[in-house]
Amino acid sequence: MNWRLNLIYIFVTLICIMILSRVYFLSIKSNTYYEELSQNNYIKKTYKAPTRGVIEDRNGEPLALNQMGFSILIKPHLRAKKHQEKLENIINIIVEQFPQYEKDKLIKDYMRNDSPYNHEFIKIIDYVPYEDIFSKYTFLATQEDIKIESSSKRYYPHKELAAHIIGYVGKASKLDIVNNEIAKYSGIVGKSGIERFYNEKLQGKLGYKDTKVNALNKEIEVIDEKEPSNDNNVRITIDVNLQKYLQELFIDKSGSIVVMDAQNGEILAAGSFPEYDSNIFARGISQAEWNEMRNDFNHPFTNKIINGLYPPGSVIKMGVALSFLENGISDKFTVDCSGSLPIGNRNFRCWKTTGHGHINFRSAIAQSCDDFFYKGSLKIGINKISATLDKLGIGQKTGIDLDNEFIGINPNKEWKEKRLKKPWYIGETVITSIGQGNMLTTPLQIARYTAFFASGKLPKPHLTSESYEEPIELDFKKEYVKLMQEGMFDVSNAPSGTAKRYTTSKVTIASKTGTAQVVSIPQSEKVRMKESELEYYQRSHAWITAYGPYKNPKYVVTVVQEHGGGGGSATGGVASRIFDKLYELGYITELE
Repeated sequence: MNWRLNLIYIFVTLICIMILSRVYFLSIKSNTYYEELSQNNYIKKTYKAPTRGVIEDRNGEPLALNQMGFSILIKPHLRAKKHQEKLENIINIIVEQFPQYEKDKLIKDYMRNDSPYNHEFIKIIDYVPYEDIFSKYTFLATQEDIKIESSSKRYYPHKELAAHIIGYVGKASKLDIVNNEIAKYSGIVGKSGIERFYNEKLQGKLGYKDTKVNALNKEIEVIDEKEPSNDNNVRITIDVNLQKYLQELFIDKSGSIVVMDAQNGEILAAGSFPEYDSNIFARGISQAEWNEMRNDFNHPFTNKIINGLYPPGSVIKMGVALSFLENGISDKFTVDCSGSLPIGNRNFRCWKTTGHGHINFRSAIAQSCDDFFYKGSLKIGINKISATLDKLGIGQKTGIDLDNEFIGINPNKEWKEKRLKKPWYIGETVITSIGQGNMLTTPLQIARYTAFFASGKLPKPHLTSESYEEPIELDFKKEYVKLMQEGMFDVSNAPSGTAKRYTTSKVTIASKTGTAQVVSIPQSEKVRMKESELEYYQRSHAWITAYGPYKNPKYVVTVVQEHGGGGGSATGGVASRIFDKLYELGYITELE
């Protein structure tokens, strides 16, 4: 009998516990939950988008800033049939004031963004300049269903200048908004250049305001408020005055120029030509404008500084010569250049058809003797040449603070087998030794590589101080590097140097010219055609890469002119004038 009574007690006790638990939940636990829901009902959080930071040159000159204006918004929930007439009347008012906008498009934009769950005014015009809306502001602001808010538009005051460095902003896509909360409120993101790489810094941090509202969503009290960040500016290393000078030098030309500090990799100026006006992207590029840019054979949209891939031609010869020395070829090595080297069924010609005669390391660089490099490359092979060039940054990203940098091609046997599924031939070693064949580099890679010969270290190119890194020490013998420097000095200063006639700067410079063939020369052609006799797009790319002053190197200047013909004649004068400008602007203070 007792066990039955105990069972009843246990049952009653469990029932009491369950009732008490439920009472606790309803009176205490759920109270917290419903209190939070209640707060969400009467506390409204609104976010404030920060003003995008200004991009400045090294001296504080604005390169990208914001023009202030206004956006126009319309009251929500007017898409229903019974409100159609009202919506059309509102749109008509706006179009009467701003006839440049299409009524049907504005209605379509409104309908796309309206929803029963949205209680915010709907933006139908992103930006109207201040001067266009000033006289109409009072009239529009008194319209119950229209809201005017302050807005801004990205503006590039120098238009095309340094467009590939600065980049541009564009309207945030759905994916942008998913990946970037601030883009939801600002409506824009950086799409290229500095605008993209430093987008997080430039866009800043959101502000917010918590307000108490009543059942009609009317604000009663501000509970908490935080202003958006305002320290969003980015200062880059570019000098706008020098940048303008590069633009003047490359009018009606295509290619690239890089001016870089030889000691630390700071980019003082860099251009990709032809350029484009970044403002067309900020305001929204038309299909016609886009098609024109896309179909231009000179590729204005390509950032040739980091995306232009060119055979380096003879500017690679210092690196190849360094590989000879590093891999056991004596610094006393000489060849007798007769003008050509037969291998199998092919005759590999030197650019000087009559030959250079007796040539050593220094004169081979000064006179750019192809035969010297042909014969030296056959002694050590392509893999050793490729390994040396790899250390010098060829076929690698430089690490500059820009997105989507290309690596180029530093070919060897493994590369060809992996990429083309074919064996390497001895003739490919020969042509690669003079920067032709499959080898492709960017102008920035060549500028960085040249900085090594100037300073003895390999710097990381950079556009802001935040991206600076200590230059890399490489394990080449100093006497070998010195021999390369002497050869480069002779290029611009010895009577037989390939750039002697063209590098006329008051600053003493060391350089290397290069002519990179775009089309191969048939073996049947005994006398090479002059570049001027070729069709424009079949002419060789012209290179020069230089540093100066020679005794105390400060800056590297690398120029590639597409289809410019001979390296020295097309680019030597450009490099010389840039060094003179560096002296004029005070960056170089010693001529030697």
